[in-house]
Amino acid sequence: MNIKTKLRWGILGAARVNERLLPAIVEASNAKLVAIASRRPGAAAKIMAQYAPQHQSVKTYDNLEDLLSDTNVDAVYLPLANHEHAEWVLRAIACGKHVLCEKPMALTVADIEAIKVAAIKHKVTVMEGFMYRFHPQYARVQELIHSGLIGEVRFVRASYSFMMKPARLYRLVESVEHGGGAMWDIGCYAIHSARMFFKETPVAVTAMAKYVESGADITTSGIIDFGAGKQAHFDFSFERARRSEYEITGSKGGIKCHTVWQSPGDVPTISWWTEDGRHCEEQLPVENHFRLEIEHFSDCVLNNRQPALSLDDAKANCKVIVAALQSATEGRVVKLTKLK
Repeated sequence: MNIKTKLRWGILGAARVNERLLPAIVEASNAKLVAIASRRPGAAAKIMAQYAPQHQSVKTYDNLEDLLSDTNVDAVYLPLANHEHAEWVLRAIACGKHVLCEKPMALTVADIEAIKVAAIKHKVTVMEGFMYRFHPQYARVQELIHSGLIGEVRFVRASYSFMMKPARLYRLVESVEHGGGAMWDIGCYAIHSARMFFKETPVAVTAMAKYVESGADITTSGIIDFGAGKQAHFDFSFERARRSEYEITGSKGGIKCHTVWQSPGDVPTISWWTEDGRHCEEQLPVENHFRLEIEHFSDCVLNNRQPALSLDDAKANCKVIVAALQSATEGRVVKLTKLK
């Protein structure tokens, strides 16, 4: 029996995130990069020359459809503009490709439900790309929580920001309705990491935002209510110094992840404290969470396993995001109903 040991990948777009993802696919033990496509003539070839010049056998395409038609491609990584995600995920699924889609999966819960239905129909694996979830520091935080060290989780604060550089102004061209702004770019992380540590389902959200002329939010903050006095505060911005951290407070103590967006070579640090006076700072081994994400997804496809991040999780995250945007626009608390 010929058992496939490496998933053959194609990249559907020449976005900036390829600086991290393309080398991650190349380095992953159970993945092989076979193709990359862009709608900009020559852009795919330029990306390959920039980030993996030694891999000259990788095919480069100047349109996306050709890559989806390539029978040598098993799975695609999709880093297109936010408002294009749903359309191209569905196109890839229809071509029988497994899909790792850069967050956000889509701009509406209905679109994600359509993706889920299509994925089941075509028997492919689809996952939203939150790389931080695969870093060992996340597993360590969960281990500490499950040990009972900090008691019952009652509050989470998630903060993500960086100063917008001219090269990234494209993130503010579209309004929030079309996937532009801080919410759909980095707010996804804040909402996701705030939700990950509660067993409860959110019941309400309130938010406020600062907008630019296009209708994109540049700074947003808010509160997710999980009921019974349990809350998560989130804030993110394109006009504040760099932060990517979350802090969890329980009934007996707290845990902080100091840097969620780990760069290659960074030493991960988490710290914790307890009500009885104990304090500890832990440094963990250096890891590449982009590579670990690729290896996880490849393993799921190759061995018919369910991914750590389900499409139901993607729907739940999108639901809170949409409610937070509604709250910021209307200036009121938005109640959340249960997903079907």
